[in-house]
Amino acid sequence: MKNQWIVVGVAVIGFSLSAFGAAAQDPGPQGAGAAEAAKANAPHSYNPIKWVKKSPDTTTAQPDAKSDLNKKLTSKLQMQGLLPANADLRDTCSPIRGLDECVAALHVGHNLGLDFNCLRSNMTGVHSSTDISSCKATSDKALSLSNAIHALRPDANSKAEAKNAEKQAHNDMKGSRS
Repeated sequence: MKNQWIVVGVAVIGFSLSAFGAAAQDPGPQGAGAAEAAKANAPHSYNPIKWVKKSPDTTTAQPDAKSDLNKKLTSKLQMQGLLPANADLRDTCSPIRGLDECVAALHVGHNLGLDFNCLRSNMTGVHSSTDISSCKATSDKALSLSNAIHALRPDANSKAEAKNAEKQAHNDMKGSRS
């Protein structure tokens, strides 16, 4: 009797696995609506790594998320001569995606003597209300820091300058957090 149950169990498992394997090999709907039909029938994600919620990255967080960091970094950059005395880092960096990118752009502007508003408009692709008519080249597309440097000063080593500015920004951010 016990052997019969084992045989029946193995048969049920084998049958269900073969049916599942055949269904997995089905190519699905064909034609123009195949992508929509596949999306409608597919679960959210098969990748278990996407199931885990990731904590937000603090290096790309906007300065208003950390008002204490904003105050410390604003005063530090004002002492270095990167920000005017009446400027606030939150207002200066609002169009730029990440705080670290904005501080690096401030360093590049200071190191190379470039107008920060020109750098900001090239990095974001957004032309703000500030006067950018003095800029040599402005782009409607968002550029990386090194490409924005190259657009404004083609004779400079844009990759090295961007890397140097990113290192300076990292040191500023690191010093303001502690």
